Amino acid sequence: MAQLRATVNCDMGEGFALYKIGDDEGLMKTIHLANVACGFHASDFSIMNETVRLAKVNDVLVGAHPSLPDRQGWGRREMAMEPDELASCFVYQVGSLTGFLKLHGLPLNHIKPHGAVYGMTARDMALAQAVVGVAKLFDVPFMGLAGTCHQAAAQELGVPFIAEWFADLDYSAEGKLIITKKHDPVPVDAVRDRVNRLLQEQKITTVSGALPLPDGVVEVSICCHSDTPGAVEIAQAVKALVDENNSKSAQ
Repeated sequence: MAQLRATVNCDMGEGFALYKIGDDEGLMKTIHLANVACGFHASDFSIMNETVRLAKVNDVLVGAHPSLPDRQGWGRREMAMEPDELASCFVYQVGSLTGFLKLHGLPLNHIKPHGAVYGMTARDMALAQAVVGVAKLFDVPFMGLAGTCHQAAAQELGVPFIAEWFADLDYSAEGKLIITKKHDPVPVDAVRDRVNRLLQEQKITTVSGALPLPDGVVEVSICCHSDTPGAVEIAQAVKALVDENNSKSAQ
């Protein structure tokens, strides 16, 4: 079995005006990739600017984290949208972030959908093609769930694909990600067990056991949410395991 390489990513900039969710400064010191909220579920022009600045200071690569237009529901409620409408929704948000990236002299690294639309596009090929098409427009990879419409659309459109796995969310017995509106606390030891199983056995921990990673996955980005209680401690634990794993795979 080939050694699985990994990175750590986190959803960042999820506040509004004077209100902030998560310790972005602490998390930026721990992660490789930041998925920056683009205004439709969280963030505004000041927070977006500051989040990009923090990423630059900490040498963190920046991706766009567009959402359904649902700030009240934190982007974690499903909404009926046609593919072309969803594509425009994403172009609008990614375009906003790229302005701040240009201001700070940084490139856009990838696009990763947020919340409910992440699950919707993983299940619906037409919606997946719409959002992956936005990644193609901006000439960046698309981050999503391996073995779903995310990966199939990326392959069809010739867009580089970043397979993602979640350290602080549960997976159903069938291996489907369980997306919740509010994230419950997860013991750090449980997170370590999940990450070790992923990296050492290439298996996804589910509510009823474990399932193998989809075929062809040789590198994965592990997500730690900034609004999960104890997010910094979780991210630090995941980063330590990832660094240890990557050092072995480099030998």
